[in-house]
Amino acid sequence: MKTDKHQISNQITEGVIWKQLLFFFFPILFGTFFQQLYNTTDAVIVGKFVGKEALAAVGGPAATLINLLIGFFTGLSSGATVIISQYYGAKKQNDVKKTVHTAMALSIVGGAIIMLLGFLFSGAALRAMNTPDDILSLSIVYMRVYFLGVIPSLIYNMGSGILRAVGDSKRPLYFLILSCIANIILDILFVTVLKLGVLGVATATALSQVISAGMVIAALMKTEDSYKLFLKEIRFSPVLLHNIIRIGLPAGIQSTMYSLSNLIVQSSINSFGTDTIAAWTAYGKVDGIFWMIMGAYGVAITTFAGQNFGAGKYDRIKKSVRICLGMAAFTSILLSVIVLAGGRIFFSMFTNDPEVVSIGLGMMWVISPSYVTYVCIEILGGTTRGCGDAVPPMLMTGAGVCILRIAWVLLAVPMRPEISTVAFSYPLTWSVTSLLFIVYYLRGRWLRRCRGECEERY
Repeated sequence: MKTDKHQISNQITEGVIWKQLLFFFFPILFGTFFQQLYNTTDAVIVGKFVGKEALAAVGGPAATLINLLIGFFTGLSSGATVIISQYYGAKKQNDVKKTVHTAMALSIVGGAIIMLLGFLFSGAALRAMNTPDDILSLSIVYMRVYFLGVIPSLIYNMGSGILRAVGDSKRPLYFLILSCIANIILDILFVTVLKLGVLGVATATALSQVISAGMVIAALMKTEDSYKLFLKEIRFSPVLLHNIIRIGLPAGIQSTMYSLSNLIVQSSINSFGTDTIAAWTAYGKVDGIFWMIMGAYGVAITTFAGQNFGAGKYDRIKKSVRICLGMAAFTSILLSVIVLAGGRIFFSMFTNDPEVVSIGLGMMWVISPSYVTYVCIEILGGTTRGCGDAVPPMLMTGAGVCILRIAWVLLAVPMRPEISTVAFSYPLTWSVTSLLFIVYYLRGRWLRRCRGECEERY
C-alpha cells in the first residue's frame, strides 16, 4: 500500500536535489544534535557538580571504549539502511518488510552480545588503556551501567535508520528531542538532587534510551507502509541477513578501526594526566558539533544514493554528490571559524579549571582549522556505500586514517612528546584519506561494478 509518506519520500528520486537534500538533512542534523546533547549534558553536569575526575571518567577512556562497541554495531546496521533504501527505491515492498524484521532481530541479538562483553570486560579494557587510578573506578561504574541499557539503544538506532531509509527523517528527530529532555531531567534529579554522581548520569542515559526505543518501535508498528513492524515476525531471513552483513560488516569494521585508532590516541592522551584527559573530553564535546553535521550529510547522501540507485537514476546520484560536497565544504569552513572564535567560551561550559582550558585550546587550534579536509571521506564514502560498494571505502579508511594515525602516534609522539603532536594525527590522516577517496570516486569503476552486482541480485 502506498501512503502519502511513501509519495513524499519519492521526492528523493524525483524532486529538486538541493531542496530535498536540505529537507532530509536538517531533521537528521537536529536529531544528531540531540543525540550529542545526551553525552554533552552528562559531561556538563558531572563536570560542574561533581568534578574534573567525574568529567574524565564519563567522557575519557570509558567513552572511547563504548564508541568502539557501539560504533561497530552502528556500522553493521548501516547495511540494513542501505538495503532497505535500495528496495524502497525499487518499490520491492515484500523485500522491505523482510529486511525490516531481520534488522530488528539483528539489533536485539547484537545488543545482547555487546551488553555481555561490555559488562564483563570493561574493567580489564580500561586498565589496558592505562586509565589513571583516580578515575578508574568511576569509569568502570559508568561503563557497566551504560551497557545494561545498550539493547534499547541499538533498537532505537536501527529503528531510526529504517525510518530514514524510507525518507522519514522527522520522526527520529522528535523521538530524540523527547528522550533528550528526559535525559536532562533525570541527570539533574540523579546528580544534583540524589547526589549519585557518575552512577546517576549512567542510569539517566540508560533510562532515556529505553524511552527512545519504545517510541521508535511504536512508530514502526503503527505505519501502514511496507516497513511496518510486526513483533511476532521479528526473525532472521538468511538471504537478507547476508546482504545486510555484506554491506554492513565492512562499515562496522571501518568504525572499529576508527575506534581502535582513537583508543591508541586516548592511551597516549592518558599518559599526559587527568587535566589533559579532561581537556580532551571537553574538546570532544565541542568537536562533536562538526561530527554531528558531517554525519548528517553522510546519512543524507547515503539514503539519496541508495534510493536513486534502486530506481536506476545514476546521473542523479552524481549530481547529488556534487551538491552535497559543496554544502559540506561550506559548512565545515564556517564551523572552523565559529569553533576557533568561541573556543574559550565553549570550554567554560565544561570546567572552570584554567589548566584544563589552556590545554584544550591548544588541541583546538591544531585540529579545528582542518575540518574541511574530512569532507570527502564522509560524502564520497557515504555515496559508494549507499550503492552497495562497502569494502573499498573500508580499506581506504583503514589505511589512510587508522593505520597512518596509529603509526604517527607510536612513532612521532615519542620523538616529540607533546599534546599538539598527538592532535596533528587528525588533520594529517584526514588529508591523506580524502585524496584516496577522490581518486577512487573519479575513476568510476565502483558504480559499474555495483550495477552489475545489483542486476545479478534482482
